[in-house]
Amino acid sequence: MTDSTIPRPEAHEEWKPEPVELTGLFLWPIQLQKTLEWLKNYLFSPISLFHFGMPLVTWFFLTPSMATMKTFALDWILILYLRNVALLCLLNGTMHYWFYIRKAQGTRFKYNSKWPEKNNSAFLFGDQTKDNMFWGIVSGCGIWTLYEAVTYWMFANGYVLFPVNWLESPIYCTLLFIAMPIIRGHHFYFTHRWTHWKPLYRTCHYLHHKYTNTAPWSGLSMHPLEHLIYFTGVALHWIIPSHPMHALFHAQHTGLAPVWGHSGFEKIVIGRKAYKFNDSFHFLHHRYFECNYGGPDVPFDRWFGTWNDGTEEATAAMKERLKQTATLKEA
Repeated sequence: MTDSTIPRPEAHEEWKPEPVELTGLFLWPIQLQKTLEWLKNYLFSPISLFHFGMPLVTWFFLTPSMATMKTFALDWILILYLRNVALLCLLNGTMHYWFYIRKAQGTRFKYNSKWPEKNNSAFLFGDQTKDNMFWGIVSGCGIWTLYEAVTYWMFANGYVLFPVNWLESPIYCTLLFIAMPIIRGHHFYFTHRWTHWKPLYRTCHYLHHKYTNTAPWSGLSMHPLEHLIYFTGVALHWIIPSHPMHALFHAQHTGLAPVWGHSGFEKIVIGRKAYKFNDSFHFLHHRYFECNYGGPDVPFDRWFGTWNDGTEEATAAMKERLKQTATLKEA
């Protein structure tokens, strides 16, 4: 998180975030200082410490033993499901309460000054928040739990290809654990891009794109078919050298991390300081649809020409690209 002083409230009716910059390990030409700054944030920001720490707590205190999970049974699968629902509600509910119920900072640093819609038949129950909660808790946590349960069962029965032990391979296990958000970010780009293929978009991904004005509960609000695709990253641990804790981290990051990019805010105000916890990269995807399929620390949008940093020039270039693509399809 980065902090700044708070501009005058009247400046926030329509918040204009700074242009998004490519970050991470793929800067070219190499920019050592920026890479080191990104690495520091990747490892030690409050959000990163939460995501690295929560799987440890979950594995040691909130997950049934491997012996228990050797046989499928409703009781331990239900424990996993209720645990995942509780984690989702704790994180998303806290963010939603601060920004959308308490409205602790009004629309300051909010990308869209409007609030989630109510009395709109486009959403289940006529309410965007209730719609988002339903899909996230019922389908999202349900399929998240399904992948976890099958994966733990496979580990418990020796069905994964390359199980590893922390005591026998501590360096490898630690490095894989640290790399998990990077691995998930790369997997997300390709699965997300796939769901923009017209047949899949019309079948399932359209539901997620109903939320052009996103809020914390929007992140995991998807069609069940998209959840099945979205959580496939957990299956990587069936074929790469892994410990079940790696699979847990992968699944948990997949389920919980979307809250940041869908919160609708770039900064959170605490006291007299505003802390940047998010960028507009994914908000721009929900606004324009055909750009920013990954994250700013994943290089593929740059490489494949779908990058939009939020500037007028980038948006104009994106519109021209889409126009040329439409022309080619018609020809």
